[in-house]
Amino acid sequence: MKVMNQIKNLFLISLFSSFALNAAVTPGNNPDPKKTVSARKEINKLLTDELIKQFAKPDLDKKGLADLRDRAIKSGGESIPALVKVMKSSDFPDKSRWVATFLVGKIMGEKSAGFIAKFADHPNWVMRMASLKTLQALKQSDKVNLFAKSLSDKSWLVRKQALDSIKHLNIVKAAPQVWSMLYNKDNYYINKKGSKRTNLIKDAVKVVGDLKFEKALDPLFAMIQKPKYEDIFDEMEYALTKITNKKSPKGSLKTKRSFWKKTALSYKVI
Repeated sequence: MKVMNQIKNLFLISLFSSFALNAAVTPGNNPDPKKTVSARKEINKLLTDELIKQFAKPDLDKKGLADLRDRAIKSGGESIPALVKVMKSSDFPDKSRWVATFLVGKIMGEKSAGFIAKFADHPNWVMRMASLKTLQALKQSDKVNLFAKSLSDKSWLVRKQALDSIKHLNIVKAAPQVWSMLYNKDNYYINKKGSKRTNLIKDAVKVVGDLKFEKALDPLFAMIQKPKYEDIFDEMEYALTKITNKKSPKGSLKTKRSFWKKTALSYKVI
């Protein structure tokens, strides 16, 4: 309720100031350009200060963040200085910085892509992930190297986001790096029996299929015949089906493996 009252008061201040500025340029008046610019700067400072104050609160819930989001969007470009400050400073909660990143992309559109892309190398994994997610929303499929590099990020969640972005943006040029995820030890975890593939490996295999990466056919045809890859059998089948446009018959693993062995021979890869 307090946040809502503050936002309401800020809206009234902005509305009043807007009326004042409009009055200053009414035909018949001769406004002083310096005073008009000064008035606008003061309005922007009030808005910036208020947004920053709200974003700095550690106890903001979903409703509070939603209210801030709506206010920032309504204010358009005038809210950008505050949002950029929130993005850049570790003094703000991660959730506030995450929302601020999305809002900069929402308000500025593609013009913000270059700026947001810089955060893909930020020390904070939340900001790296927010950068990738926002660039995906902005449909920045041309940033191949950025997304491909993030597939080997030290954060599992960032790698997952990069993979998801590559899939949804259909970044075919990143297919080799997606396949390389199968050889990244960080995508495995150790148990008593040795290393085990995480779900990220399963996702990567499927994305290889979505991207129709034909260079993966040879190893996929070989892997699907081996019992040690049985835990990702369905994902390998998915990828092979996507790349070859062929589908195995219903039946046992033996039946399916036989089908893929014959298919491999027709491709002359094994």
